Amino acid sequence: MRRLQRFLLALLAAAICAPYSAVAQAPRGQQPPSDQAPVEQTQPAATSPGTGQAPPATTPPAGDEEQGPPPATPLQEAQPQNQAKPAGEAAKGEGAKARGEGAAASAKGEAAKSEAGKSEANRAEGQKGEAGARGEAKAAQGEGGARGGEAKAAQGEAGARGGEAKAAQGEAGGRSGESKAAQGEGGQGGATQPRRARAPSGEAGAQGGQATAPGGAAGAAQQQAGQAGAGQAGGAGQAAGRGQANAAAGAKPAAPRPPPPPFSFAVVEKIAQDRSTKPYRNRSTKLPDPIAKLTFEQYRDIRFQRTSSLWYDKALFEVQFFHRGFNFDRRVNIAEVSGGVARPVLYNPAMFDFGPRVPKIEFPADLGFAGFRIHYPLNSPAYKDELIVFLGASYFRVLGRNQTYGLSARGLAIDTGSASGEEFPYFTDFWLVKPDPGARAMTVYALLDSPGITGAYQFDVRPGTTTQVQVTAELYPRRQIGKLGIAPLTTMFLYGENSGVHRFDDFRPEVHDSDGLMTERGTGEWMWRPLVNPKELRVNRFMDEHPRGFALVQRDRDFNHFQDNEARYERRPSYRVEPLGDWGKGGVELVEIPSEEEIHDNIVAFWVPDAPVQPQKPMTFSYLLSAYTGTTQWPPGGKVIATHFSRIVSGANVVPGARRVIVDFAGGDLDSLAGSQPVQAAASASGGEIDDISVERLGANGVWRVSMRMKTGDKPVDLRCYLTLYGEALTETWTYLWAPGN
Repeated sequence: MRRLQRFLLALLAAAICAPYSAVAQAPRGQQPPSDQAPVEQTQPAATSPGTGQAPPATTPPAGDEEQGPPPATPLQEAQPQNQAKPAGEAAKGEGAKARGEGAAASAKGEAAKSEAGKSEANRAEGQKGEAGARGEAKAAQGEGGARGGEAKAAQGEAGARGGEAKAAQGEAGGRSGESKAAQGEGGQGGATQPRRARAPSGEAGAQGGQATAPGGAAGAAQQQAGQAGAGQAGGAGQAAGRGQANAAAGAKPAAPRPPPPPFSFAVVEKIAQDRSTKPYRNRSTKLPDPIAKLTFEQYRDIRFQRTSSLWYDKALFEVQFFHRGFNFDRRVNIAEVSGGVARPVLYNPAMFDFGPRVPKIEFPADLGFAGFRIHYPLNSPAYKDELIVFLGASYFRVLGRNQTYGLSARGLAIDTGSASGEEFPYFTDFWLVKPDPGARAMTVYALLDSPGITGAYQFDVRPGTTTQVQVTAELYPRRQIGKLGIAPLTTMFLYGENSGVHRFDDFRPEVHDSDGLMTERGTGEWMWRPLVNPKELRVNRFMDEHPRGFALVQRDRDFNHFQDNEARYERRPSYRVEPLGDWGKGGVELVEIPSEEEIHDNIVAFWVPDAPVQPQKPMTFSYLLSAYTGTTQWPPGGKVIATHFSRIVSGANVVPGARRVIVDFAGGDLDSLAGSQPVQAAASASGGEIDDISVERLGANGVWRVSMRMKTGDKPVDLRCYLTLYGEALTETWTYLWAPGN
């Protein structure tokens, strides 16, 4: 139960009301790192915070009837010039289709046009449509162009005023399933961020599917291009075209409309860029109260039926959807891209199994989805495991082989740890590119939005023992942003071996999803920073230039160190961000937030560029996100495997104002060195003093242990240490900020 509560906890954003202080750490090369240490300041933290089986998910053909009044769509916002074409021009385009019928079929064409025009007019314009039909009937009797519903066709002004005007504008094309894009606003809440929905494998309640995909952004994208509009315009548009073709017999036919370009990431970029020029607004449809008031237990009793999956039994990848409800009130638009055409995925309550805890609720036909998860035969060909899940704000989580959900990644972080409070962008629209049946990689496009910025994202997902996601982000700021966090990673650290005598009454020796921040600096130096659960908010930025990577890592893989058979913390993945291209100057920022429960994500790490974020000045970042459990590549040499602090006892007395610091190293060349080798520790302290430094190889396990005495006071002490042999660095650099009371 504890695990499920973590996975589906309320999506409440944290407004951290404390200023931060960022200080530089001097870059170093592959020579032995210097002893200069970054200074970190601690500050007071803010206050804590149907049962029927549905067919597989489908997308409507371009000519489907609309399912309800359509909201404004991203494509209509992005390219308004296509929204109000003159009726005569549209009629010409449709008339070109019928120019082969000839004057001999004029009467028959006009009669059919009259019927189609009347039907369309009755549906859209009422009495006005009947008048149009009467006018068209006169045209069939030889009285000239359709006076009631058309302009003079010979003059090129023919346009069906009844329902034909709508057909000419292409509005009918993609209304089916079109939804208002669920859009993000600045998050607010306590200082400790609640853990985002954990989407447990096979356990997550409420796995829904979003019916109305980017009808706004995806379906409408193709309609705007002209593919869907012509199909749904139906009889009205074609009738108008035939009438014009016959009435203007002998006139030079209009040139055929060029085919629209296939849907691609460039379309998403255009939507994001155009949206950034307009004031922000929340496009999500309101969640009906009975659904919004579902309790946690009720919500988790809503389960997606696998047979309703998108591409069910048609490809290695399948997609399941999350139902809206509980705290997942935002609607996201989801579309399938196939053959270069984007069409919305349609919501259907029959996709879900509503368990006995769910009250009898009439779910709206256009309710939409809260998110989705992609499945793939990761661990066994007989079962498609969860691979990656998008649910809540800009959060997503990815798994490699034999891993269980732990930390999360995010699309973007804005003003995290700032006094102004954090703003949480949301992914509002997704496009799922249909893979070939045997494809082993899949692409997802996404549209991000918030009051301060918009963004177009491309995710190329490659599953494996180490699952990799290549991320491309095109960002379009609406306003100046004080602190922009690129490639944010979010995790939980309650306590570990470095916590000493911790404040938690718990039988488990350690509780954490990650135990350290690892960075690869532009100079080639590797650094390891053990995580802490501080008593006060702590923010530290490690300055760098041309960074090579950073990661939140779960290095401890020993079950005995956790003793939790349910959470299985030793199987939680590590996430590494590797920049693709030059990210220039900036720093990796680490935010550590006080937490009293393991259900909260209280650790955040991200890259902060030095370049100012200005309105209407696009920014591009690309990186490779790797989900892994163990590797000798990161870092390539020796690494820190444990950190301990203890009191110092002399005889029967405790030595006041002093602590013993123990750092254990292993890996790389260390494993092949005999204990007689003159390995030395390059250790330093800022804000305090250290002495009595020793290095020894433990015979029982081959670990190299550094022991030092630290003189303590009432101020934090920043410690650094790495091992050398004849002046050559053998290990990464261990850094630690010790603070009184932690």
